[in-house]
Amino acid sequence: MLTWLALAALTLFSIAAYMAARRRAVATAGGKTAGLHSLPGYHGAYAALWAGVPAALLVLMIAMFGGRLEAGLLRLDAPTAVQALTAPQQDIFYDDARALARGGQPSETPYAGDLKTALDTKIARSSQLQRMIDYGALSLAAVLALAGVALAYPRIGVQFRARNRVEGWIAAVFIVCSVTAVLTTVGIVASLVWESWRFFQAVPPLQFLFGTEWDPQIAMRTDQYATSGAFGAVPLFVGTFLIMIIAMAVAAPIGLYSAIYLSEYASPWTRSVVKPMLEILAGVPTVVYGFFAALTVGPLFRGFFNWIGGMLVGGPMDGLGLYLMQVQNQMAMVAGAVMGIMLIPFVSSLSDDIINAVPQSLRDGSLAMGATRSETVKKVVLPAALPGIMAALLLAVSRAVGETMIVTMAAGLQAKTTLNPLDTVTTVTVQIVTLLTGDQEFDSPKTLAAFGLGLTLFVVTLMLNIVALRIVQKYREQYD
Repeated sequence: MLTWLALAALTLFSIAAYMAARRRAVATAGGKTAGLHSLPGYHGAYAALWAGVPAALLVLMIAMFGGRLEAGLLRLDAPTAVQALTAPQQDIFYDDARALARGGQPSETPYAGDLKTALDTKIARSSQLQRMIDYGALSLAAVLALAGVALAYPRIGVQFRARNRVEGWIAAVFIVCSVTAVLTTVGIVASLVWESWRFFQAVPPLQFLFGTEWDPQIAMRTDQYATSGAFGAVPLFVGTFLIMIIAMAVAAPIGLYSAIYLSEYASPWTRSVVKPMLEILAGVPTVVYGFFAALTVGPLFRGFFNWIGGMLVGGPMDGLGLYLMQVQNQMAMVAGAVMGIMLIPFVSSLSDDIINAVPQSLRDGSLAMGATRSETVKKVVLPAALPGIMAALLLAVSRAVGETMIVTMAAGLQAKTTLNPLDTVTTVTVQIVTLLTGDQEFDSPKTLAAFGLGLTLFVVTLMLNIVALRIVQKYREQYD
């Protein structure tokens, strides 16, 4: 609450600094803004930035790290009774002291004698440290705000290049955001590579990449089942690409034909209604698609195939009929079909934008030569937009490879090397979630296998994206 009050006060102070600096800039120019190097708004923004940004950064830093600073200072000069406790017990003790200092509820640990006296002392110390950090931060923020105004306000004048300084602030923000994005990517890749390297020290890479059995159940003792485990990732990648192929078989034709209709045949009114309705699918959470697959599509598919199997029983295809009558709700076809529905707006929207980018002059020239509208679409528009459409499809493939929730709820968890769409399969992302669910220690190959799968999947999706970009760069056509 105190942080929000401080930020609100800094906002009001920055607004006041803006107004004062703006009036000063106009006054120094004799009321004629044409004589100023920069507009009065730039002078006001310069003063407001110096008045608010450094102080606000300090307040936010204290809000994020003040608790850790307090916890570290609270552990100094530990009483003798606390030193006799184990490390976990000391953590509970200090957590209780901080909780009681804030009026919260402590743990159920009983405190008596010297330990109770030490707890009361640390409660008082925690309250004191909290006040010191909070009020010290507010005081320092006020000093920074006043110092910022004292630095910026005297510089306001006719020849002061306020616009250049404000744009310098904006450029610095852009640079920080860019560096943050780059460092985040580097951190993700570095963590994947490091943990994967630890995994491949225990499991040979060739066994992981080309093994056909996935059973990462490492036993705690040598006499238990699955002592060594099996880390062959081939079944996972087979299941991943099987579901991806089914999804693209649904999304590619429907999405592409929808884009062709909306861009070439639909009236403006129809396009304004259908396109937003189609793109609503992109805003549906994937867990909702998973519920839809598990509760609606799965039973429908099972009933359909069981009905087909019942018709084949007793005939020349009796074996197939008996198999179809044993189909369950969870299967690769269910997950792929629902995932394809999820990808339709992705393919449709990108393809529609790409087709609309084809110059109208190409269509007019084709129609002037006597071609029909369908011939123009087939022989002129689609060839011109083909590189972009292929890139959109490859990006959709990357999206399908990384999907998790739909597969978890609709395809099952069994790792099988099969191309049968009616079988239960699992994917790489589902196994990553399974391996990292619950309390895990990153010391066994079972847990580290998630990072090996993540790194492999990262490389695969990166290659798909590179191929998509290469296609666009190589076959892109420039039009006047």
